[in-house]
Amino acid sequence: MEHILFLTGRLAQHSLERVLAELAPAPFSWEVREIGLQVAGLMTADMVRRRVERPQGVDRILVPGRCRGDLDALSAHYGIPVERGPDELKDLPRHFNRAARAADLSRHDTLIFAEIVDAPRLSVEAIVARAHALRASGADVIDLGCLPATPFAHLAESVASLKSEGFEVSVDSLDTDDLLTGANAGAQYLLSLRPDALWVADEVAAIPVLIAREPSDEASLEASIEHMLARGKPFLADAILDPIPFGLLESLCRYKRLRERHPDIAIMMGVGNVTELTEADTSGINAVLFGIAAELRVAAVLTTEVSGHARRAVREADVARRVMFAARETQSLPKGISDDLMTVHAKRPFPDSEAEIAETAAQVRDPNFRVQVSAAGIHVYNRDGHHVDSDPFRFFPRLGLENDGGHAFYMGVELARAEIAWTLGKRYVQDQPLGWGCAADAPVQDLLNQCAPGPTKSRRKRGPDTRPDETGPANDDS
Repeated sequence: MEHILFLTGRLAQHSLERVLAELAPAPFSWEVREIGLQVAGLMTADMVRRRVERPQGVDRILVPGRCRGDLDALSAHYGIPVERGPDELKDLPRHFNRAARAADLSRHDTLIFAEIVDAPRLSVEAIVARAHALRASGADVIDLGCLPATPFAHLAESVASLKSEGFEVSVDSLDTDDLLTGANAGAQYLLSLRPDALWVADEVAAIPVLIAREPSDEASLEASIEHMLARGKPFLADAILDPIPFGLLESLCRYKRLRERHPDIAIMMGVGNVTELTEADTSGINAVLFGIAAELRVAAVLTTEVSGHARRAVREADVARRVMFAARETQSLPKGISDDLMTVHAKRPFPDSEAEIAETAAQVRDPNFRVQVSAAGIHVYNRDGHHVDSDPFRFFPRLGLENDGGHAFYMGVELARAEIAWTLGKRYVQDQPLGWGCAADAPVQDLLNQCAPGPTKSRRKRGPDTRPDETGPANDDS
């Protein structure tokens, strides 16, 4: 059985031991070692190397998730793997469960077509810039949306420019002239061919997306499919997803019938009618729609980012297709695979109870403020007291920061974050931005370099070198 050594600080030691004991029966044996600092979140690789001798009978060392420094060098020093655990010690069970499952999010089988709906009104340069942003969010194909009764004189130039930049391109129009122009300029896909426009597919090499005369006219779409199958040419078929409450359920049934009739053809599903036309967070909508797409084995999804509330739709689609593919392929629920689609609420927002925070607060012997959140509210504590409230404004008279503007500003920021976390049920960690999943770009943490002390930390001389004071926030221990 693997034997794991967990390194931690004084404030977290007992909590860590409790969490590990609750893992029983664990698939490993373990021991906990406090390495002589108060807050585990301030541990660094250099500190570990100085304070921990080569352990005997240990197969792996786990350090806190925010431990700074080069762990590869530390692994080479000890001759065994040294790895970061989760940021929160209460997440250890989930950490080991995920490691056991090892979900592969590098795979998917659904292309994302990201439509630039106002392409005729944009310059070629603006179209290319928008395409780069969409590709960075996960788009595979850039769809140029043509507008009714709106000239698109630079359509061919736009397609050529995108192709020269390495993009795959589709042209979306009901005007056959636009489709021919786009295809002749190099577009790989054409959206969308009704039955009376099937002749276009014989004129160009681009892959068409077939639609019915009207969404409910399944017979006309069936005839187009049979036409393309008889010619042996590639295509995608789209049964058209209708918005709520104008036939969403019936349109989903159309997709189901389409797949039942044709188990092997490539299907496209356009999700914009639901994400754009429903005033609800699109991350959840995309999760459900891509779950349906995974069951139907949809080959491509067309999405848009027009409405302000749908401005992250492509990124959400990229996450959703990977999560739902992993769930389908492993025949498991889409749980414990990724948190990126949980943008507003956290699954376990308050890992520490009011009593556990009080126990930690009672051990603090320095003046630095710690901020934590439990179901009971926001906790602020140091050696001088432990305060709990839900209103950040009520803390200020108790903190004694009237003459320390910088520290007061810092505490204002932290308490504002804590209030948002407590109100929404999100995870709060002092000195860290709130996590918003794929709804926002998370700042990149440089864990190879030591984090400079913040406003609640100080520095003091210890012989020839200067090292961080072993104080600071207690809720990032692990």
